[in-house]
Amino acid sequence: MKRILKPFTYVLAAIYFVVDAVFMAVARPIARWIGRHFEFRRLRVWIRRLPPYPSLALFSVPVIILEPVKPVAAYLAATGQVVSGAVTFIVGELLKLVLVERLFHLTRDKLMRIPAFAWAYGKYAAAKAWLQATEAWRAIRTLSGAAKDAVARARAKLVGSFSKLATSRD
Repeated sequence: MKRILKPFTYVLAAIYFVVDAVFMAVARPIARWIGRHFEFRRLRVWIRRLPPYPSLALFSVPVIILEPVKPVAAYLAATGQVVSGAVTFIVGELLKLVLVERLFHLTRDKLMRIPAFAWAYGKYAAAKAWLQATEAWRAIRTLSGAAKDAVARARAKLVGSFSKLATSRD
């Protein structure tokens, strides 16, 4: 039984990490934008002053509150409200990741003082490194880079066309 479940577990883990990586690619720029455009200086100072275990409790809040969004999104999709389910899932997951990323950035050093958290984070980092070292991951990264380049070229061409159109009207 263990031999049968092991590949299944690897596939599920890979899917989870790929989905997480995709959402983090979107969540990080959103978190940076929020950090640049909204002044939360007093809140940041308060969070940075927290001891390790209260930092862990605060770090856990977005996960505890927003993790139930996934079953709600699944319910919506299962009841025929696929678009509502997808939007609920995407918004909830992005919000959770943005909050978790910002809180982790602010409390990382304190969280790493908690032995269990440091151990779990080490396991997470090792699993992520293993996944990123696979041939499949490298192929996806190459395809992703090619897609980004194609989108950037198309966007530049479109902007250039609009610029020419605007100057020709003047």
